[in-house]
Amino acid sequence: MKEDGTDKKLAEFINNYPERSKLKIMFMRESEGVYQFGTKRVAVKVEKDNIKIRVGGGYLSIDEFLDQYTPVELEKLERKDPVKRLHEKVSIQKTIVNAGVRESSPVARMSSPGRKVAI
Repeated sequence: MKEDGTDKKLAEFINNYPERSKLKIMFMRESEGVYQFGTKRVAVKVEKDNIKIRVGGGYLSIDEFLDQYTPVELEKLERKDPVKRLHEKVSIQKTIVNAGVRESSPVARMSSPGRKVAI
């Protein structure tokens, strides 16, 4: 796969980004200058050594784009993962129980009456 200037510049940006923990969504290359960012397909270009991402009728700098669209894409990914949501719900309920408020977990409700289920 031939790498164009946009690919190289984007790779350099990602590899040298000071706050790597903020990069939770990957840019997956589809074709020259076109990437998948979570569920969003974006056009990327380099202009005067700056990475620009096409949004609507204009462009955002890559920093602006990441600040604006990372939370949106993370939310979409979380909505698509029902196992993660169930795990988080059980964790929250365990925390509530440990804090002194009695609330049963969804697993315990599914078991037969009088039977204890370890979570």
